[in-house]
Amino acid sequence: MTIAITGATGQLGRLAIAHLKTLTDPAQIIALVRDPAKAADLGVAARAFDYTAPPTMAPALQGVDVLVLISSSDFNDRVGQHRNVIMAAKAAGVGRIVYTSIQQADRSPMLIAFDHRATEAAINDAGLTATILRNGWYTENWTSSLAGAISAGAMIGAAGDARFTPATRADYAQALAVVAADDAHAGQVYELGGDTAITLADIAAEVSRQTGKDIPYNDLPADVYQGILESFGLPAGFAAVLVDVDQQAGEGWLADNSGTLRQLLGRPTTPLAEAVRAALA
Repeated sequence: MTIAITGATGQLGRLAIAHLKTLTDPAQIIALVRDPAKAADLGVAARAFDYTAPPTMAPALQGVDVLVLISSSDFNDRVGQHRNVIMAAKAAGVGRIVYTSIQQADRSPMLIAFDHRATEAAINDAGLTATILRNGWYTENWTSSLAGAISAGAMIGAAGDARFTPATRADYAQALAVVAADDAHAGQVYELGGDTAITLADIAAEVSRQTGKDIPYNDLPADVYQGILESFGLPAGFAAVLVDVDQQAGEGWLADNSGTLRQLLGRPTTPLAEAVRAALA
């Protein structure tokens, strides 16, 4: 079974390929990337593939049985890019698509969920067999910016006491590899989240504990948080998406208690303390 992964040189893609190599013959793995030279260190075959260039897609998907579609990070026309991939996969006779979506994508009111819902619909409309991974929030969405928070003396957000069930990128990547390597997961939609529900105040408390410094969580009005994010250089539209995530999380849209991720991994998800420790190292 030949498995191809889009965005293979990205953070999630690299981790997924590393896990996949332990589950299947590396000779059956294909990295789909804009620049194959940047995939030389992955230890698998690489083919040129660009979400925005449909002519590159059909040749790259020849002989592919399972296509892992890692969602595009380009918010300008993400659904259009995904449709390009989906139609190319159908034309090439790909047997199954594995797509990285977001928790409760079929009904979530979060702005960030709209593109995922449309992509899931496009896969269904194309008549392709799929495995949908509705990933929760990534722990790294917070821990990657801890240096700035520590320097400023506080974490900030607009989530109040909303509870999230995040998991690390490595957790989601391993689950991705597991379902890609086994056709028993065909036709499944998995809601995925970490084992433990946490608030932003919990993260701040763990950072304080590990650094020995008082790093509180300062909850801000949505408009104030939006302005601060824009002052950091984030485009207004993307800042609005992040503010919306915090606001909507209070209604449970980024919380999952199913334990499905733990079951796919065959182990507990990465604890917050371990994720913070890694970020501070």
